[in-house]
Amino acid sequence: MRSVLPALLLLSVALVACRPQEVRAPDAYPLSGTVAGRWGDSPRLRLALIGTGVPGAVKNDSTIGQNLVSSGLNSWQFGFELPAPGVFNVAGVYQVVAFDDANNNAQYDVGETVARNRKWLVVSPTDANIPAVTLPAFLGGGEPLPAMRVRSGWNVYDQSQPLGSANPVPFTTLLGYDLSR
Repeated sequence: MRSVLPALLLLSVALVACRPQEVRAPDAYPLSGTVAGRWGDSPRLRLALIGTGVPGAVKNDSTIGQNLVSSGLNSWQFGFELPAPGVFNVAGVYQVVAFDDANNNAQYDVGETVARNRKWLVVSPTDANIPAVTLPAFLGGGEPLPAMRVRSGWNVYDQSQPLGSANPVPFTTLLGYDLSR
Protein backbone atom coordinates (compact mmCIF):
# COMPACT_ATOMS: atom_id res chain seq x y z
CA MET A 1 0.00 0.00 0.00
CA ARG A 2 2.90 2.36 0.77
CA SER A 3 4.28 2.07 -2.75
CA VAL A 4 0.89 2.98 -4.24
CA LEU A 5 0.58 6.27 -2.32
CA PRO A 6 3.57 8.04 -3.99
CA ALA A 7 2.36 6.90 -7.41
CA LEU A 8 -1.12 8.28 -6.71
CA LEU A 9 0.33 11.59 -5.50
CA LEU A 10 2.49 11.87 -8.62
CA LEU A 11 -0.50 11.08 -10.84
CA SER A 12 -2.67 13.71 -9.14
CA VAL A 13 0.06 16.37 -9.58
CA ALA A 14 0.40 15.45 -13.27
CA LEU A 15 -3.36 15.66 -13.81
CA VAL A 16 -3.59 19.08 -12.14
CA ALA A 17 -0.70 20.38 -14.27
CA CYS A 18 -2.35 19.15 -17.48
CA ARG A 19 -5.88 20.39 -16.83
CA PRO A 20 -7.19 22.95 -19.33
CA GLN A 21 -7.01 26.63 -18.44
CA GLU A 22 -10.21 28.13 -17.17
CA VAL A 23 -12.16 30.07 -19.81
CA ARG A 24 -13.41 33.34 -18.32
CA ALA A 25 -15.67 36.12 -19.50
CA PRO A 26 -13.77 38.41 -21.92
CA ASP A 27 -13.57 41.33 -19.48
CA ALA A 28 -12.00 39.08 -16.79
CA TYR A 29 -8.71 38.86 -18.73
CA PRO A 30 -5.85 41.38 -18.33
CA LEU A 31 -6.45 42.61 -21.92
CA SER A 32 -9.93 42.90 -23.40
CA GLY A 33 -11.85 44.69 -26.10
CA THR A 34 -13.87 44.16 -29.25
CA VAL A 35 -13.20 42.92 -32.76
CA ALA A 36 -15.21 44.51 -35.55
CA GLY A 37 -15.30 44.18 -39.31
CA ARG A 38 -16.38 41.94 -42.13
CA TRP A 39 -14.68 38.54 -42.07
CA GLY A 40 -16.74 36.58 -44.57
CA ASP A 41 -18.67 33.39 -43.88
CA SER A 42 -17.71 31.24 -40.88
CA PRO A 43 -14.34 32.81 -39.99
CA ARG A 44 -12.02 30.94 -37.62
CA LEU A 45 -11.09 33.95 -35.50
CA ARG A 46 -8.14 33.71 -33.11
CA LEU A 47 -5.94 36.18 -31.29
CA ALA A 48 -2.14 36.33 -31.37
CA LEU A 49 0.57 38.29 -29.57
CA ILE A 50 3.00 39.46 -32.25
CA GLY A 51 5.98 41.75 -32.16
CA THR A 52 9.65 41.90 -31.40
CA GLY A 53 11.67 41.70 -28.21
CA VAL A 54 15.04 41.24 -26.59
CA PRO A 55 16.34 38.56 -26.49
CA GLY A 56 13.59 36.68 -28.39
CA ALA A 57 13.55 38.47 -31.74
CA VAL A 58 10.17 38.08 -33.51
CA LYS A 59 7.23 36.59 -31.57
CA ASN A 60 4.02 35.23 -33.11
CA ASP A 61 2.07 33.39 -30.39
CA SER A 62 -1.61 32.45 -30.60
CA THR A 63 -1.42 29.70 -27.95
CA ILE A 64 -1.89 32.20 -25.12
CA GLY A 65 -5.15 31.89 -23.14
CA GLN A 66 -7.99 33.77 -24.80
CA ASN A 67 -11.74 33.94 -25.20
CA LEU A 68 -13.42 35.38 -28.30
CA VAL A 69 -17.22 35.42 -28.37
CA SER A 70 -19.71 36.76 -30.91
CA SER A 71 -21.66 39.81 -29.79
CA GLY A 72 -23.68 40.31 -32.99
CA LEU A 73 -23.24 40.71 -36.71
CA ASN A 74 -19.53 41.38 -37.48
CA SER A 75 -18.79 42.02 -33.81
CA TRP A 76 -16.98 40.00 -31.13
CA GLN A 77 -15.79 40.58 -27.57
CA PHE A 78 -12.45 39.17 -26.50
CA GLY A 79 -10.24 38.60 -23.50
CA PHE A 80 -6.52 37.81 -23.74
CA GLU A 81 -4.09 36.54 -21.10
CA LEU A 82 -0.84 38.51 -21.32
CA PRO A 83 2.29 36.63 -20.24
CA ALA A 84 3.94 37.82 -17.05
CA PRO A 85 6.76 40.26 -17.85
CA GLY A 86 10.08 38.44 -18.09
CA VAL A 87 8.51 35.06 -18.87
CA PHE A 88 9.15 35.16 -22.62
CA ASN A 89 11.37 38.21 -23.20
CA VAL A 90 13.24 40.76 -21.13
CA ALA A 91 11.74 43.67 -23.06
CA GLY A 92 9.70 44.10 -26.21
CA VAL A 93 7.09 45.84 -28.32
CA TYR A 94 3.96 43.85 -29.23
CA GLN A 95 0.38 44.00 -30.46
CA VAL A 96 -2.49 41.62 -29.99
CA VAL A 97 -4.16 41.02 -33.34
CA ALA A 98 -7.30 39.15 -34.40
CA PHE A 99 -6.95 36.96 -37.48
CA ASP A 100 -8.95 34.50 -39.55
CA ASP A 101 -7.04 31.24 -39.13
CA ALA A 102 -7.92 30.22 -42.70
CA ASN A 103 -5.61 27.17 -42.76
CA ASN A 104 -6.62 26.15 -39.19
CA ASN A 105 -3.03 25.81 -37.95
CA ALA A 106 -3.64 27.95 -34.81
CA GLN A 107 -1.07 30.60 -35.72
CA TYR A 108 -1.11 33.88 -37.62
CA ASP A 109 0.43 33.46 -41.08
CA VAL A 110 1.25 36.41 -43.33
CA GLY A 111 -1.60 36.83 -45.81
CA GLU A 112 -4.39 35.79 -43.44
CA THR A 113 -7.05 38.43 -42.84
CA VAL A 114 -6.08 40.44 -39.78
CA ALA A 115 -7.43 43.21 -37.54
CA ARG A 116 -5.22 45.40 -35.39
CA ASN A 117 -5.09 48.87 -33.91
CA ARG A 118 -2.54 51.64 -33.29
CA LYS A 119 -1.88 50.69 -29.67
CA TRP A 120 1.42 49.01 -28.88
CA LEU A 121 2.11 46.94 -25.78
CA VAL A 122 5.59 47.65 -24.45
CA VAL A 123 6.96 45.34 -21.75
CA SER A 124 10.02 46.07 -19.62
CA PRO A 125 11.52 44.42 -16.51
CA THR A 126 12.28 47.85 -14.98
CA ASP A 127 11.44 51.52 -15.40
CA ALA A 128 13.50 52.38 -18.47
CA ASN A 129 14.10 54.54 -21.51
CA ILE A 130 13.33 52.37 -24.56
CA PRO A 131 15.14 53.31 -27.80
CA ALA A 132 13.23 53.82 -31.05
CA VAL A 133 12.07 50.54 -32.63
CA THR A 134 11.56 49.69 -36.32
CA LEU A 135 8.92 47.03 -36.72
CA PRO A 136 9.30 43.71 -38.55
CA ALA A 137 8.08 43.57 -42.17
CA PHE A 138 5.10 41.30 -41.34
CA LEU A 139 3.81 44.06 -39.02
CA GLY A 140 4.03 46.68 -41.73
CA GLY A 141 7.75 47.39 -41.31
CA GLY A 142 9.18 50.86 -41.46
CA GLU A 143 6.56 52.02 -38.93
CA PRO A 144 9.00 53.22 -36.28
CA LEU A 145 8.04 53.68 -32.68
CA PRO A 146 9.76 56.62 -31.01
CA ALA A 147 12.10 56.39 -28.06
CA MET A 148 10.01 56.50 -24.89
CA ARG A 149 10.05 56.18 -21.12
CA VAL A 150 8.21 53.11 -19.76
CA ARG A 151 7.48 51.66 -16.34
CA SER A 152 8.24 48.15 -15.15
CA GLY A 153 5.73 45.61 -16.54
CA TRP A 154 3.22 46.16 -19.34
CA ASN A 155 2.69 49.64 -20.84
CA VAL A 156 0.38 50.77 -23.62
CA TYR A 157 1.56 53.30 -26.23
CA ASP A 158 -1.19 54.78 -28.40
CA GLN A 159 0.27 56.00 -31.72
CA SER A 160 -2.80 58.15 -32.34
CA GLN A 161 -1.99 60.26 -29.26
CA PRO A 162 1.03 62.51 -28.58
CA LEU A 163 3.97 60.95 -26.75
CA GLY A 164 4.13 62.33 -23.20
CA SER A 165 3.65 61.65 -19.50
CA ALA A 166 0.28 59.92 -20.14
CA ASN A 167 1.46 58.01 -23.23
CA PRO A 168 2.76 55.35 -22.77
CA VAL A 169 1.01 54.40 -19.54
CA PRO A 170 1.57 51.28 -17.39
CA PHE A 171 -1.29 48.83 -16.79
CA THR A 172 -2.18 45.53 -15.17
CA THR A 173 -5.66 45.42 -16.75
CA LEU A 174 -6.42 47.12 -20.07
CA LEU A 175 -10.04 47.38 -21.24
CA GLY A 176 -11.00 48.78 -24.65
CA TYR A 177 -8.13 47.34 -26.70
CA ASP A 178 -10.44 47.36 -29.72
CA LEU A 179 -9.42 45.80 -33.05
CA SER A 180 -10.98 46.49 -36.44
CA ARG A 181 -10.42 45.82 -40.12
